[in-house]
Amino acid sequence: MRSLSLLGSTGSIGTQTLEVVRDLNTRGQRPYRVEVLAAHSNVTLLEQQVREFRPRAAALFDPAAAQDFRDRVRDMDITVLSGLEGLCQAAAWEEADLVLNAVVGMVGLRPTLAALAAGKTVALANKETLVAGGQLVMEAARKQNLELLPVDSEHSAIFQCLQGNTRSQVKRLLLTASGGPFFGWPRERLEKVTPQQALSHPNWSMGAKVTIDSATMMNKGLEVMEARWLFGLPPQCIQVVVHRESIVHSMVEYQDNGVMAQLGTPDMRLPIQYALAYPDRLPGPVRELDLFAAGALHFAPPDLEAFPCLAIALKALEQGGLAPAAVNGANERAVEAFLKEQIGFMDIARLAEEALAACPQGDAGSLEDVLAADQWARQRTGERIGEGLSPSAWL
Repeated sequence: MRSLSLLGSTGSIGTQTLEVVRDLNTRGQRPYRVEVLAAHSNVTLLEQQVREFRPRAAALFDPAAAQDFRDRVRDMDITVLSGLEGLCQAAAWEEADLVLNAVVGMVGLRPTLAALAAGKTVALANKETLVAGGQLVMEAARKQNLELLPVDSEHSAIFQCLQGNTRSQVKRLLLTASGGPFFGWPRERLEKVTPQQALSHPNWSMGAKVTIDSATMMNKGLEVMEARWLFGLPPQCIQVVVHRESIVHSMVEYQDNGVMAQLGTPDMRLPIQYALAYPDRLPGPVRELDLFAAGALHFAPPDLEAFPCLAIALKALEQGGLAPAAVNGANERAVEAFLKEQIGFMDIARLAEEALAACPQGDAGSLEDVLAADQWARQRTGERIGEGLSPSAWL
């Protein structure tokens, strides 16, 4: 039996991970004991989860929520942790073999480093960890001789296509993108997009932040940055391909121009289970792919004019240093403001671009510098939002 520490258990990836664990345990092929569950502040759902899976510990990022949770589970023999330190303790939990990091945003960086320092295998669904701190994380993994297991569907697909092949013979990574709910829309129409419209993804069920990032295509830019660190290829060897059906999850082109692709129904439980069962492939809850029902598959280049967030992310990756951390921090703050209807949809890109243009120069080789760049970008973006600028103020 393997043991799991799950960070972000009440979010979209976290709840689906527990579905997979439940299914694996029922089948008895690769049973998992859940050692730790960690969440941000959803006390009600976390209580349901701990009563079902009986972990040794639970962590809540929000201290007030942690105190509420302690009161609710006084009848249970469970250690309750809180704050960022609690997340790091959960990530380094001694009895856990695998740490699946599914928290959203930059808060996932320090727990990832804590898990690697403790010698844990990390399954990573928190892309911001590598976007902002890729150099730090990969150095920590190499120091411990550990391989990160990607959970994002695109990176899992690439990881799967690399199995049995030599990475030095890779020519290109073809990273697929659904195009989000606004594929084909002109920029003028995108100016009027509402949060409700942006939260309606055509293919995937995801959390609010990731869904907005998918709508702006910032998510794909962050995934290019993530792929650069995970697979050690320069940015010019990573190409984004819009694929509306979300059947081909990504591809690897080798030096002989042969292309390997991983296909499947658009269901996050497939890459989650691949990470949990790796290197084995086991029966699971995902329905099989019906190619006759899928019909034709379509591919198109991304529209960088209508979706400038992707271009901004690619520019930040090319610039390197602290630029990715700054763009990521600005984007997180801008998405938060957009969901609160404080800014317009296209203002997310404008704020990210401003942060990139003004970001401090420097190497991303220390945690302190990365966190400082992130905080600088958040504060600067918050100040811009606080000025009460309407969308037209940037036009």
